[in-house]
Amino acid sequence: MSHILAIDQGTTSSRAILFDPAMRVAAVAQEEFPQHFPASGWVEHDPAEIWASVAATARAVIAKARLDAGRIAAIGITNQRETTLVWDRESGEPIHRAIVWQDRRTSEICARLKAEGHEPMVAERTGLLLDPYFSGTKLAWLLETVEGARARAEAGRLLFGTVDTFLIWKLTGGRVHATDATNAARTLLYNIRKGAWDEEICRLLGVPMAMLPEVRDCAADFGTTRADLFGREIPILGVAGDQQAATIGQACFRPGMMKSTYGTGCFALLNTGETPVVSSNRLLTTIAYQFGGRPTYALEGSIFIAGAVVQWLRDGLGIIRTAAETQALAERADPAQDVVLVPAFVGLGAPYWNADCRGAVFGLTRNSGPAELARAALESVGYQTRDLMEAMRADWTGGEGGVLRVDGGMTASDWTMQFLADIIGAPVDRPQVLETTALGAAWLAGSRAGVYPDMEGFARAWALDRRFEPGMAEAAREARHARWKRAVAATLGV
Repeated sequence: MSHILAIDQGTTSSRAILFDPAMRVAAVAQEEFPQHFPASGWVEHDPAEIWASVAATARAVIAKARLDAGRIAAIGITNQRETTLVWDRESGEPIHRAIVWQDRRTSEICARLKAEGHEPMVAERTGLLLDPYFSGTKLAWLLETVEGARARAEAGRLLFGTVDTFLIWKLTGGRVHATDATNAARTLLYNIRKGAWDEEICRLLGVPMAMLPEVRDCAADFGTTRADLFGREIPILGVAGDQQAATIGQACFRPGMMKSTYGTGCFALLNTGETPVVSSNRLLTTIAYQFGGRPTYALEGSIFIAGAVVQWLRDGLGIIRTAAETQALAERADPAQDVVLVPAFVGLGAPYWNADCRGAVFGLTRNSGPAELARAALESVGYQTRDLMEAMRADWTGGEGGVLRVDGGMTASDWTMQFLADIIGAPVDRPQVLETTALGAAWLAGSRAGVYPDMEGFARAWALDRRFEPGMAEAAREARHARWKRAVAATLGV
């Protein structure tokens, strides 16, 4: 038994990745599933469609690799965070579609709780803000809205879980109702300082604590799969939310180490060690990972639009056909033009947290064209990352740091990564294995199973593809960033 199966359940698709004994990708299977939008600002997934896609890709990747299931030592799970499910304890039937992390239906609940003065207490205990993003208010909405849900929950008949918990339940045939500390830390119900579900917050949101799963370490025993799924029982030994799994996959194990994942948006995590740091810049305090019952904490910041700005160039403006064309277009831009794009298409995330502002372009001339817009789009990712890093460093200055480890689709662009290094004034490291989220989940399971190295050995195995060193003069860097800050101020109307 030498291979590890990583289940990577994302927002728009499910993937299964087999890793070989050397932690290399042996095979990949992926399947998209439908998104449901029943009302403006509402986003839902069908739990049955999530489960079907996970089961299908897991079986497909084993077949693709021509591997006997008996050679799979363990399963690791990583998942879209905050998405909320409730199902019947006996039948396993969901009472409603899953409410996705992007869903904004609980804005009024959050506004009421803020008005009542509860946010400081919630933030101090959970590290999170009162925002519809997180699971707690979604769960409160389900209990209030679905007919009979509250009575069934109070009678102990309903279970709550984020996607990892639901998958564990399904994989084990309903034998295990559990989550890991990183996913629990995103629910708005978990006290990250005490390492326990918070009774007062549960009472505030009307959540019966009997619904909540058991919280375990990231590398732990989460039960075994039903034998009929893959032909034999396979232990589930690792679980982490997607951004924490990427942090683990990047081997950001020392305080001060930071990773940034560039997908549709961008999520940056800064390891702060054994101390939960309270942000003065509206960053989130979260659990990076937990081993042996001891959590390691992180500061997290979210950029809403990263890779999505390239999609806008393609689908909105029609100036490119594929994302790969963006780099060549940006390289042809007139260096004398100072076009700045603030991609606030759905507002601005950290450290601004303004959901109402919208995107803007500054510095256009009669000669501005597709090349200048492409360059401004790619540069916006670097500028936003610098804002995030400055906020993080203002909140916490301990440990080592200085190098940013990156992953995600946008990191394939050398031009974008070089500008990122230039504008943050620090080296940017791109790893050889870009499947860092799945790799993090695989290492959790593999290390627990004894087929992969311990933390120190895994950190030594992390391999660099390319380091991008900053080459921009300090004066030019600061002048460019000042121009960006003026554009953001104008976009915010301040």
